[in-house]
Amino acid sequence: MPRRGRARRLTVAALAGGLILAGCTAGPSTRPAVVENDGPAPSGQPTTPRQVPLPGLEEPGASDIAWADCGPETRARLGDRQVPGTLDFSCARITTTLDAPDLPRRGITRMALLKVGTGPIPLAVVNDVDGEPGTLYAARLAARLPEALLRKFHLIGIDRRGTGDSDAVRCIPSEVRATLLGHDPERGVEPALDAARTAGQQCAINLEEEQGALDSWRAAGDLDELRQQLGLDRLSALGHGEGSKVVAIYGARYPDRVGRVVLDGVPDPSADLAAVLDGVAGGAEATLDAFAEDCASRGCPLGADARAAVTSLADQLAGAPLVTDSGVTLGRALSLRAVLTGLAERERWPELADAIAAARGGNGGPLTAFVEPYLLDSDVAAARLDGALATRCNDTSTRLPADQLTRVTGELGTKHPVFGALVAQELTWCSPWPSRREALPEIGGDGAPPMVVVSTATDPVTPEQGTIRAAEQIPSAVRIAWQGAGHGALGSPCVAEAVRAFLADGKVPRDGTLCPA
Repeated sequence: MPRRGRARRLTVAALAGGLILAGCTAGPSTRPAVVENDGPAPSGQPTTPRQVPLPGLEEPGASDIAWADCGPETRARLGDRQVPGTLDFSCARITTTLDAPDLPRRGITRMALLKVGTGPIPLAVVNDVDGEPGTLYAARLAARLPEALLRKFHLIGIDRRGTGDSDAVRCIPSEVRATLLGHDPERGVEPALDAARTAGQQCAINLEEEQGALDSWRAAGDLDELRQQLGLDRLSALGHGEGSKVVAIYGARYPDRVGRVVLDGVPDPSADLAAVLDGVAGGAEATLDAFAEDCASRGCPLGADARAAVTSLADQLAGAPLVTDSGVTLGRALSLRAVLTGLAERERWPELADAIAAARGGNGGPLTAFVEPYLLDSDVAAARLDGALATRCNDTSTRLPADQLTRVTGELGTKHPVFGALVAQELTWCSPWPSRREALPEIGGDGAPPMVVVSTATDPVTPEQGTIRAAEQIPSAVRIAWQGAGHGALGSPCVAEAVRAFLADGKVPRDGTLCPA
């Protein structure tokens, strides 16, 4: 595998002439990148939060970001799940400071951007680090948001550092990815730990100093670089799921540079990662029940008990895995991970039901398609697992030995019989990873204006209780509670209108506002 780390020490000027964003014709901005802090400061004593008014809207000033049309390329990347042809896309690339722990304020990395919408006000969009790259997520999000919002704003989707077209991390061998995602936890934790050790070793070799620079703290710094290059005093932003943590950290780091912010689902900020994953597994089980209820009401091919169909398929694949045309072996654990991935996208539930039915009939291709973006690396797109694992491991200080991993996996497997052990197994991924040396960043702080936090009653990725705990740590948070299911609530007309009124009209919703499913 190629070594990537030393390339980050090149100067901005050396790279300025030759960077081309995949799918775009624009070159990079050459504005110097600036990061103000090496890492989060230790937490101080709590203070009484002061009330800050909601800022007004601001159009960009002078900017050297070179946008270029990338409509055909973007639609090709979107694949079968297209968006309306009325949407126009522009792409660009900027440089920002790498700021590795051992090289503070030094080095560079590149960040890919996509712009959609006709409004004059920029709204940065940050997605889950293990989800669809932010550029593509913004393209799809634009199709779901009210048209009136896109006449006021244009979305700027961001591929976070180490993902998508932002110098994507490629450091985990393909067979190791297959083990990390597909090892059956019922067969013990050691094979998963061995795979994690190999992944950590290969990433250390390939990434060098960049390994420690892939985290949410520095991703928040990238947002401030974007703000500067747009010529803004304050940046408005929308975070989705784990991407909301980046936006929240941005608000805590730079409270006087925050515009209007919406956080659609926020990870539980607890430092006890095992407890956090307990909540995630519980949310996944509840979402499976909601999927089963929806399936029965639609007369889907899984019959009256979709939950039983999922567990029956998993048992079937434990003894007789399927091999797909793409060469992926679909066994018990990978099938459950594919289902878990599909549960997060409410609009894809009919597709998920059909894929489960096809796998029960011997065709594993449609179900495997839900996890192939995490597994398979190509010239077009990097496997999502690599950048996600690096970021997640750098974002936590939790490192458990094998005996504790075995205990937690067993406990969660008993408590949440379908997904508990599978979710707990993710604790093995970071056990061999270098421990974080910096303090973990706060997601809330004094001095930020009101931020809208949206929780979803049944969410398999950012469960409602975790989002509530996150909102409690953000002094200026006001929460909208959507009573639906899936990962993220912006598809709800009620939530979308409340978000539009907040962003466009400056109407701060009442804390605890309920939106029906």
